[in-house]
This record gives sequence, structure tokens and C-alpha cells, in this order.
Amino acid sequence: AFFAQHGIHDVECLFADISGYPRGKLMPAANFAVGGELRICQAIAMQAVTGDYSYDPVFPDADPDVRLVPDYSTLQLAPWASTPRALAIHDCVEMDGAPCVFAPRSLLKSVVARYAAQGLTPVVAPEIEFYLTAPNHDPAHVLQPPALRGGRGEVGQSAFSLNLLNALAPFWDEFRTALRTLGVQTDTWIHEVGSSQFEINLMHGDPVAVADQAFLFKYAAKEIALKHGLNAVFMAKPIAGAAGSSMHLHQSVVNAQGRNIFSAEDGTEAPALQHFIAGLQTYLPDVMLVFAPFTNSYRRYVAGSQAPVNLQWGYENRTTALRVPTSGPAARRVENRVAGADANPYLAIAASLAAGLAGMNEQLVATPPIADSGYNHP
Repeated sequence: AFFAQHGIHDVECLFADISGYPRGKLMPAANFAVGGELRICQAIAMQAVTGDYSYDPVFPDADPDVRLVPDYSTLQLAPWASTPRALAIHDCVEMDGAPCVFAPRSLLKSVVARYAAQGLTPVVAPEIEFYLTAPNHDPAHVLQPPALRGGRGEVGQSAFSLNLLNALAPFWDEFRTALRTLGVQTDTWIHEVGSSQFEINLMHGDPVAVADQAFLFKYAAKEIALKHGLNAVFMAKPIAGAAGSSMHLHQSVVNAQGRNIFSAEDGTEAPALQHFIAGLQTYLPDVMLVFAPFTNSYRRYVAGSQAPVNLQWGYENRTTALRVPTSGPAARRVENRVAGADANPYLAIAASLAAGLAGMNEQLVATPPIADSGYNHP
């Protein structure tokens, strides 16, 4: 009925690869509607954004199939399509019915299940930064800001400018409509520090649902930007000397009664908060390639740039890797500022939540919080 209502002929059956890039197949809507089986090479989940991937030791050399199983709650219209088309995010499932353990969405689900086994539910909200640039036909040339309403490109020093947030209104209008169509729940939209750099915050929620939204957010931004003669760039450091782009992750944990376990019943800070922080401090080095997956990713970590250069933490301190914002007891949370905008949201959220849970389970002890600049510390 949905397909008939909208005249849908095809469905994008997609999932995120290891880089967070959308992969999958286009399936006739009639086949999708009757539950037609769809398969793909198991190895595609480990394909990198370059198109390369390794067969050893993650998956068998034989490269068997997995089934693509749709999550019907993600079925939406594809707002960038030139003809009516739908999309649905799929899980990669082995032929014996087990989840493909290295598929990013499956891995995040497994981490969330660890919390559920202890009667806990993690809550996550990402902040995603990106640049809008002019078309670039030669990767050897520096990216340039697009021409704005007055005919010139932005020259910088326009952080939080509402004039420049309005300057590309046709793109923003269509992008906002696209996100609404996709069910991506956004909070604030701002112009960031860099020239034509922007940040959009997603609403907090279930980690898998939020990761789905972040995945579709990046897909939609790139597609809608191209329709307006722009490039949406999620590199961590696309322009030398300019601000880098991050994906900050706000994280909290609630118990079966819905109470934030980072807060005690009287509203004061509970020990779980610092155990969670200690887990991040202890285990983030082991998963750093998840938060910074490319050579370019490491160019973002520059002292004095509000990008972290260590694993210090503090209250209301944006110079640290881990920040505890001022909030009421129900919203007490940890902001992980390590991940770049180029990180796969499924893997970044999974890694951060896994490290925090390990810290709580092992009762790890965090370093003392710092109140001065994080760049003064090792």
C-alpha cells in the first residue's frame, strides 16, 4: 500500500560498510513487498571507502553470501531520487541465521545487548560537523567555499552567524525536508568556525536508531548538496589550517526504572559516571582506528583547536577529550570528543559504549578532572 501510494518502483536495500559508506542493492519494489530474499557478498561489510578490503583474518577466503534482512522500521522514501524510490536499512545475516559479527550495525547491536543483559539502556546523541564546498574536479586542488548570495565565497570568522546560515537557503530547505522524510530527528543547526562549516545536532535516543539516523544524515547531505552544485565534505581535516570536523558523542545510561545511573537518587553525581569515564580513558587507545580511520583523521588533533590531544576529562571543559556538560540529574552525561566526522557512526558509538561499560564493570578509576586547558597536560 505504501509503494502504491507513492508510485514506488525500486527500493534501495542498503547498509553501512566499515567506513560508513552506503552499500547494497537496488531491488524491485514488488519483490521487496513480498519478502524476496536478497543476498550479497559477506565481505562487502568490510569494504573500505577506497573499494579495497582484506580477506584475512576477518572472513573466509571463500567469500560466502550473507542475506540482507530489512529493518522495516527504517523504510522511508529516498528524498534524493529523481523518480519515486524507497530505502530501507538492512542487517547482514549469515546463512545459518546468525548476525554477521563484523557488519557495523550488528556490532553495535551486540554492544547494546551487553547493556540490556545488565538491565541497562545506553542513550546517545551525536553532533555532526561538515563543510559545504564548491565543486572540486581535481583532488590536488584545495577545497574552496561556495559562492553565496552576494556572489562571493565566505572568508571566515563567521562562527554562529545566522546570516551565513541563511546564505545557502535552497540547500538547507531541501536538506531539512529530506531529513524529515527520512525520520532523522535533529536539534540545533549552527554555522561552525570554519568557512562554510556547519554543525547539526541529532536528538538523543536508542544507539542503533541514532546511528541509523547519522548514517542517513551523511548520505542525504552528500546527495542533496550535489543537486545544488555543492559538495558536503565529512573529512576530519579537509582544509589545512582550518577547523577540523568532529562527531562528538553524548552518552548516558539509564536503568530499568528509567533513571540515569550517572546520578544518585538525591541528584548528585553517582560513581558510575567516573567509572564510565575511566573505561573511555583506558580503552579508547585500543580502538583509536575506529574514531580516526584515515590518515587525514589525525590532522584534526591539533593543540588549541578544540580537538583533543590526550584523554583528559573535565567538567564543562572543551579542551579535553571527555567533557561532562553542566546539566540536571536526568541529563548527566559524558561527551566523547575524540571521533572525527569521518568515523563510521555505528562503530564509533559501539566502541565508546563498550569502553564505558567495561569501565563500569571493572570499577576502573578515572584520573582527576582538570579545570585548566587540556593542552597543558600529557
